[in-house]
Amino acid sequence: ATPADVPTIHQFITDLAAFEKLSHDVHATESDLHDALFADPPAAEALLALTTDDTPAGFALYFHNYSTFAGKRGLYLEDLYVAPEFRNQGFGLALLTRIAQIAEERNCARFEWTVLDWNENAIQFYQNIGSNILPDWRICRMTKKEIASLANSPSPNS
Repeated sequence: ATPADVPTIHQFITDLAAFEKLSHDVHATESDLHDALFADPPAAEALLALTTDDTPAGFALYFHNYSTFAGKRGLYLEDLYVAPEFRNQGFGLALLTRIAQIAEERNCARFEWTVLDWNENAIQFYQNIGSNILPDWRICRMTKKEIASLANSPSPNS
């Protein structure tokens, strides 16, 4: 992705949030996205899937994480989205394949992402390409309110 692609990626993020029924959680602006993707160093990276006539069909946004067990960094896929009119045409697979190639080029130990438990089409797609859906792991998340509460709570040793 280039800086000129930021409005398109932002729109895809908005579309993804609507699909996931999470539009109320989207607070990122185009400026936020630009800063994340094009800072030095970037907080994240993005790929666009384009049709043969250069119409944006979807995007993937990913960043590095680190595995203490493997002793290597990995890639974490934050978002993968293909617009409805372009689904089942290979764009999602092309995006995932390119990120897997990047992970291999960078000697990453893992390539991970999450999937909503109700998104059966995505789960089947991911299983079909060889990913393992880990049944024993759950995501723990704190947002601004919870972070502030924990950060400002008295230390148990004070």
